Amino acid sequence: MTATALPLEANIQAAAPIRTWRLDDHHPDTGPRQTMVLAATHDRLPQVIYWGAPLPDDAPLETLAAAHAIDVTGGMLDENPDLSLCPEASRSFPGQPGLILRDHGGAPLLPKFHYVDADDSDGLTLTYADHAAGLTLQFLFAPDPSTRIITAKTMLTANNPVHLHWLAAPVLPAPQQSAEMIDVSGRWCGEFQLNRTAWSPGIRYRENRTGRTGHEHFPGLIIPCFGATNTQGEAYGFHYGWSGGHRMIAEELPDGRRQIQWGHASRMETKPGTRFESATLYATYSGYGLNGCAVAFQRHVRDRIVTWPKPSALRPVHYNCWEAVYFDHKIPVLQDIATRAAKLGAERFVLDDGWFGQRDDDTRSLSDWEVDPRKYPEGLHPLIDHVHDLGMSFGIWFEPEMINPDSDIHRAHPDWALGSEDQTLGRQQKALNMGLPEVRDFIYDRMAAILSRHEVDYIKWDHNRVLPMPDADQTRGSYALIDRLRADFPRVEIESCASGGGRIDFGILKRTQRVWLSDSNDALERLRIQHDAALFLPMAVTGSHVGPRRCHTSGRILDISFRAWVAAQRHMGFEMDPRELDDHEAVVLTEVTAWWKHNRQWLTLADIHRLDSPDPAILAEQHQHRDGARFVVFAGKATTSTQIAPRPLRLTALEPDTTYRIDLINRGTAPALSRGRPVLKDQPIEVSGTYLMHHGVTLPWTYPETMWVIEGTRL
Repeated sequence: MTATALPLEANIQAAAPIRTWRLDDHHPDTGPRQTMVLAATHDRLPQVIYWGAPLPDDAPLETLAAAHAIDVTGGMLDENPDLSLCPEASRSFPGQPGLILRDHGGAPLLPKFHYVDADDSDGLTLTYADHAAGLTLQFLFAPDPSTRIITAKTMLTANNPVHLHWLAAPVLPAPQQSAEMIDVSGRWCGEFQLNRTAWSPGIRYRENRTGRTGHEHFPGLIIPCFGATNTQGEAYGFHYGWSGGHRMIAEELPDGRRQIQWGHASRMETKPGTRFESATLYATYSGYGLNGCAVAFQRHVRDRIVTWPKPSALRPVHYNCWEAVYFDHKIPVLQDIATRAAKLGAERFVLDDGWFGQRDDDTRSLSDWEVDPRKYPEGLHPLIDHVHDLGMSFGIWFEPEMINPDSDIHRAHPDWALGSEDQTLGRQQKALNMGLPEVRDFIYDRMAAILSRHEVDYIKWDHNRVLPMPDADQTRGSYALIDRLRADFPRVEIESCASGGGRIDFGILKRTQRVWLSDSNDALERLRIQHDAALFLPMAVTGSHVGPRRCHTSGRILDISFRAWVAAQRHMGFEMDPRELDDHEAVVLTEVTAWWKHNRQWLTLADIHRLDSPDPAILAEQHQHRDGARFVVFAGKATTSTQIAPRPLRLTALEPDTTYRIDLINRGTAPALSRGRPVLKDQPIEVSGTYLMHHGVTLPWTYPETMWVIEGTRL
């Protein structure tokens, strides 16, 4: 007997009907940048069979679906269970399922979903159902051609109440051409620490159960493919946009396939319900290294997520009085500080903690949001009027979701606190139960009273302790409060602060316009923190302040030039007592601030490219205008180099055959030990993009804890 080979397409149709869908990130000017293809056999849940570089428009999707199948061998099932958008335990999936739930009586449910509908009129919405269990599952995808981000979300509805333990956002495959993953941990004053973990059989499992985004587990993941660096190679990026607890699963199955799951922390839904949804998952593919992921996230945050109260306004130079006076508020002192800050170039004055209740330290009065008549006998108006007379706007600090046991409100409403009476306090405070409407109404009324009676342009919104337990209602309640205040006071900008970087994510950034990256104003620590945070955050939302001469959190003493230039890499501000500055320090700070103001209009919209430094002592970034016509390079030297002379620093994302003018703008800060004559110490140079990207810029020698700043212009 002989067998006759059928054409491949005929074989596919004979084997099983296949449904396919395709998502393209297709920009009208630059063309496609990535393609994602989904396929489903019969009525089963779909799986991503291709995600990466753009495919031809006429790519045969059914053929790709067939080519995606992997072989089976001894000791395996006769068919590999699908690594679907929600892997199902009921279909013998060998890894972590995408959905875990129980019925109202507590019995486990093992649904098996079947195709219902697909709608590609606006992105792609896929609907599946298990009619016997009374469950409907939807997957929503939307590619953004301008930012190169694909957003995805999972929604679950039930005919009868169910208990949800785990619901993953659409589950995506991780690349096989990868040896490691990069996720993000951290601590107070040490946020955004990158961890490289090798792939191996089993799970890389990270779960944040603190009830807020957390210093410890930022919800981001980068997967570089073999050979990828900041500036070259392929990489995949993920961010889960949720401000409560979250879980990340990066799993390599026994057959070698890899899956990425994101969702709320398990058991965050404390009550049975009939409708649940994941937060939005933001995902992107890059063909030019980690920077491709970083630029996509930066643009999406700035251009799609953040809503600006005054879209045409320039980002103001920021002054915060916290590390100048702490709780010791005296109107004449604050007025003097405001005058000095304005002279240095500040355009916004923020009154930090200590203006309300009996707030003389951090042990009392949280939730007593009324002006302290001991410190402000005529209210806040004399200070605000003085700030406005200086030409600055005025901002104020709140910590709305928290309460001290030693407060009038806690004594009147102890039941408003979240958690048990004997819970461990954090900074002598508890969290308010934001799931209670009466709590949200009370906070709104107190904050609205301050905002209505005073001309306030800015709120520093703090969140200084973790929650006693994770609860999705807490996060939803906080979102509802912020949304209500923003609706009624649309001109007020809000900063998200949580002991520094404890609540930074795309969910909170839908409601705020600035994040306080870290409570550390140590410029050396900040250099690293903001460099790594640039994988996800743009300059426009990232606050960075010039701190005191001796840092209050590290004790380190740093030169004013280094402190100023590190702050100038992001949304610039000051947070020190300007009365401590000597004449030289005041001149340097004024000059750097003036430079930042002169360039902020284009820098706010620039892409931040992390450079591949051949010297580990150098952390370097290239902030580039979106049209490529100009850029500035910040090359910060964190420590002593192992070699004597600086290694050439390669630039990126330039046009090879175009000539650029390169100028070292702070050459006058070269130390006496820099005794040679590198040309940039004397004058600008004009060289090609090829030279700059393949040889690089040769900089003068300098001390550790200093910064070179290079301006580039396309000729």
